[in-house]
Amino acid sequence: MAPTATFAKDHHLRLLQGAQELFPALVRAMDAALSDIQLETYIFDFTGGAVAVAEALERAARRGVRTHVVVDGVGTGRPPRDWARRFKEAGVQWRVYAPPGRLGLLSPRHWRRLHRKLCVVDGWLLFCGGINILDDFHDPNHGPLAAPRLDFAVEVAGSLVAQASEAMEQLWWRLEAVRDLRRRDLPEAVRALRAASAARHAARLHQRGATGVRAALVLRDNLRHRRRIEQHYLRAIAMARQEIVIANAYFIPGRKLRRALVLAAGRGVRVRLLLQGRYEYFMQYHAAKPVYGVLLEAGVEIHEYAPSFLHAKVAVIDALGDKPWATVGSSNLEPLSLLLAREANVVVEDGTFASDLRARLVHAMEHAGQQVDPARYLQRPLRERVLDWLAYGLMRLALWVTGKRY
Repeated sequence: MAPTATFAKDHHLRLLQGAQELFPALVRAMDAALSDIQLETYIFDFTGGAVAVAEALERAARRGVRTHVVVDGVGTGRPPRDWARRFKEAGVQWRVYAPPGRLGLLSPRHWRRLHRKLCVVDGWLLFCGGINILDDFHDPNHGPLAAPRLDFAVEVAGSLVAQASEAMEQLWWRLEAVRDLRRRDLPEAVRALRAASAARHAARLHQRGATGVRAALVLRDNLRHRRRIEQHYLRAIAMARQEIVIANAYFIPGRKLRRALVLAAGRGVRVRLLLQGRYEYFMQYHAAKPVYGVLLEAGVEIHEYAPSFLHAKVAVIDALGDKPWATVGSSNLEPLSLLLAREANVVVEDGTFASDLRARLVHAMEHAGQQVDPARYLQRPLRERVLDWLAYGLMRLALWVTGKRY
């Protein structure tokens, strides 16, 4: 099936690297908001620079801006008591997507997470990418970081903003309806669904036109759009003629993606991957390693980023050619993102944007990455190889439990 995202050449875009660039842009937009702010994130932390975003949400709500925040039930714990109180008093509406309940992640039905990072302000400005509301120099599990986390987002004005706003509005009112039904308050649930329809029309009326860059919003969910992000990657890789550059935090591509990259390298395309070089989670770190072998054998270059955690979920194809392609979003190239989680990517067909992203990735590879040597990879210690295949086997077992093919 071909990708079905709607491309339009009416967008203004700005690439943002890290929370150090994203958070000031978010705060400026929130402080200028007149009607509403919609925010979705996997992690909402209240440490360091993330506090500035929380304060901007509070200020907006206090002046009457409708302020909706949705966080993932696994990625985000309960907010600190003082912030929960401040948000409630200001009128910030906070909802949790799929709280894990008593069994936690032991139940496969709780593996479907909200992983997309989206913010729409007044229905006309969108922020989309892989950056959580989390300070670049802070990790909830590992503490202070010596170097900033490497990640990207994009600021967009144009027609795709209304699509993002509508998707977020639908999720918000679905959560409201479920909550009201659990309270056996059916009339309130019906009113919520009617309000969703009105809000979607309002988002279209708020939309302001822009001219310039060709782009599309690609969403992944567990209903109509289960394979859309993967399909866009596969199509772009198949059309590559010069170069593929991918930076991905948790890289465990399935059979189709692996084959696409191998075929690209075989027809002379230079394929470079910037992957996680620093241990963060057992499964993601070790399960990626068995995939290296077939890619290295095909001539794919693998660079591991180690100064800090790599959280980027971006790619650039033929940036210097006549059909440039780039994507910035929340989707990793591994089973959780591609088969189970709600994700959001912006796909851009523009040489200037693609060249900017490519330059940043190449700089990271050349100055902060270490290229994997195929010979040394084959000679890695037995203990390491055992852990790698154990993690890979557990991942395959988890897929079997969910009934997914990858």
